[in-house]
Amino acid sequence: MKAIADLHIHSRYSMATSKDGTPENLDSWARKKGISILGTGDFTHKKWREELKESLISTGDGFYKLKDERIAPEAFHMGESTVRFVVSGEISCIYKKNGKTRKAHHVIILPGFEAAERFASGLEKIGNIHSDGRPILGLDSRDLLEMMLDIAPEGIFIPAHIWTPHFSVLGEKSGFDSIEECFEDLTPYIHALETGLSSDPPMNWRVSALDRYQLVSNSDAHSPPKLGREANLLDTDLSYAGLYNAIQKGEGLLGTVEFFPEEGKYHYDGHRKCGVCLSPEEAEACDGICPVCGKKLTMGVGHRIEQLADRKAGYVKERAKKFESLVPLSEVISSCMGYGTASKKVQSCYEEMLKKLGAEFEILRQVPVEDIAVSFGEDIAGAIGKIRAGEVKKTAGYDGEYGKITY
Repeated sequence: MKAIADLHIHSRYSMATSKDGTPENLDSWARKKGISILGTGDFTHKKWREELKESLISTGDGFYKLKDERIAPEAFHMGESTVRFVVSGEISCIYKKNGKTRKAHHVIILPGFEAAERFASGLEKIGNIHSDGRPILGLDSRDLLEMMLDIAPEGIFIPAHIWTPHFSVLGEKSGFDSIEECFEDLTPYIHALETGLSSDPPMNWRVSALDRYQLVSNSDAHSPPKLGREANLLDTDLSYAGLYNAIQKGEGLLGTVEFFPEEGKYHYDGHRKCGVCLSPEEAEACDGICPVCGKKLTMGVGHRIEQLADRKAGYVKERAKKFESLVPLSEVISSCMGYGTASKKVQSCYEEMLKKLGAEFEILRQVPVEDIAVSFGEDIAGAIGKIRAGEVKKTAGYDGEYGKITY
């Protein structure tokens, strides 16, 4: 069965997240987006686990679904399908290794709440897992992986947004130069890498050392409306076993839905406070120093990949999974109407499009532009057509500032 999966999200128990991150709202927005498999996020947080257990019921295959009585009557319906939840969470590891402070985030996916309880009990002995849904632990990434393998050998361990400068396994500021340097003898148990918003598959293809890994994409959403801004395209059984085979072995992983990487917050080098945004070549010409304040620039994902790449830009990997670069529908409507994404006009149009044309991913990927034009005008239809064709203008993000895609 074809499905769209977003496996890395956050609940309202994580820092800097929306209070609307409840099971009901996550289910509702997953329906709107057209997401079939959704990570719960934050499984280490006891209150969130308790809330999830009250709201969800097991489907008997390692997945869960929202109890019928908790589904809002006005919720968008996905035909005969429903949203499946899979237990997931992100953990931040901050520690010293090889003479350098390392900061890496990792996504862990588990086959059920029993495994989550065991894992949380183990982590509780190491550090504080109660104050933040994404706990910060002074634990070596390799040792975290070993703990997962001991407690839940059928778990899935994915290094998160691997190129982000500050908190990732290959990040310039606190990461490593290889996956092997981070995980040592346990590297063979890493099968997938999350590329993050600021890179896409072709950028990762340039590093031959990553060829053996499945490249996955997730939203890392901090609020329900951000679900699915990146996601995975699957053709597999709707079960934990099917998901495991897709992520770990590539069996049934068709590809990914991506941001245009320039829209990510760390695509180019720069200094947000100074308003300085530079391409890798421009940053090299400045020796990585901000021309305004004289301090070191925050190196972007594009530059970091240049440092580790052993293939030229434009390299196409053989038998690579497909990918599609999209722009969230609310952003498309906002751009065409000239109002903010949270405005009543934009949200009203968004909801009306769902009612008439289907879920967001259907509209962005499949609904004929002629059908969109009939009900919602040539501007929105034309914009979606250009995005599908990649005919967009890109202003790169940098140092925590999102980029802009125009069409």
